[in-house]
Amino acid sequence: MNPPIRVLLVDDQPLVRAGLRVLMADTPDLEVAGEAGTGTQAVELARDLRPDVVVMDVRMPGMDGIEATRIVTAGPGAPRVLVLTTFDDDEYVYGALRSGASGFLVKDMALDDILAAIRVVAAGDALIAPGVTRRLIGEFAARPDPVRRPSRGLDGVTDREREVLTLVGRGLSNGEIAERLHISTATAKAHVARLFSKLDARDRVQLVILAYETGLAP
Repeated sequence: MNPPIRVLLVDDQPLVRAGLRVLMADTPDLEVAGEAGTGTQAVELARDLRPDVVVMDVRMPGMDGIEATRIVTAGPGAPRVLVLTTFDDDEYVYGALRSGASGFLVKDMALDDILAAIRVVAAGDALIAPGVTRRLIGEFAARPDPVRRPSRGLDGVTDREREVLTLVGRGLSNGEIAERLHISTATAKAHVARLFSKLDARDRVQLVILAYETGLAP
């Protein structure tokens, strides 16, 4: 049996942390490695405990979740971060996209869905929720950003990989991409893996951003 996924819960609301902690206590494949109520505590505990996934609130006293995410995800072997947001937190999500977050959760999601998202991110994928992140990423990519890095371009990317990147940018899963392009899911997954390597993208969220930056995703 694989070891449990170690999770650091970061939220300034104790009830939110308690709800997740209680649910995870009955989930053999997930384990609460620690809890933090501020961004500063999150950075310290992420360094000391080395969790697999950090579930990160955005609005917290002192250091917010965006800055904490930027610090936590820096360097090799960094944990994955799932950012907690609400429909009204667009500005925070724009920042989280650039800070290395692997996905976004809405606070009113069912707890079981949050646990499923933790597993997805721990497995090396990213959570892109249609109806939330797709809209936010689209708006983010269309905004002028004085600190945005120049697009790295798509040199070396094949025509088929461009098609795949376009569909990733629209929020499609590997299975949906396979169906759309009439290829196997394994082939779609292989194309996505090559895009990670060629574009130096950490996860699917970064591929989505690149798809918008290069004009492949409308």
